[in-house]
Amino acid sequence: MRVLVQRVRSASVTVDGEVVGEIRPATQGLLALVGVTHEDDATKARRMAEKLWQLRILDDERSASDVSAPILVVSQFTLYANTDKGRRPSWNAAAPGPVAEPLVTEFTDALTALGATVQTGVFGADMQVHLVNDGPVTVLLEL
Repeated sequence: MRVLVQRVRSASVTVDGEVVGEIRPATQGLLALVGVTHEDDATKARRMAEKLWQLRILDDERSASDVSAPILVVSQFTLYANTDKGRRPSWNAAAPGPVAEPLVTEFTDALTALGATVQTGVFGADMQVHLVNDGPVTVLLEL
């Protein structure tokens, strides 16, 4: 599992012209782009949620758990693109939708269980993600 996390001042995801998830924090929040591969399972999804919740990338080396920062979770299979050959990426390392969708849901549910305020995109949809990156701070988490 890979999560590309960005510290944001605001973020939203739109599908067919309608905002389906957004965070407009008073201070900071996190945008989490989540990719799933074939070897991932529910245990990894829960561990990744804990890692993200405790990650100290907010101001004064605080975590989302320290300040109750909101999190916007967006599935993104392209995090597993392989660009080793040619100019066209291969998506073979990305888990197919029926495998990935429940694990993204498990990740989101685990964050909620930890106490996070979570918004999401729509799995498999053509989404437009808008954000104001703060810092900028962008970190790739992997398990």
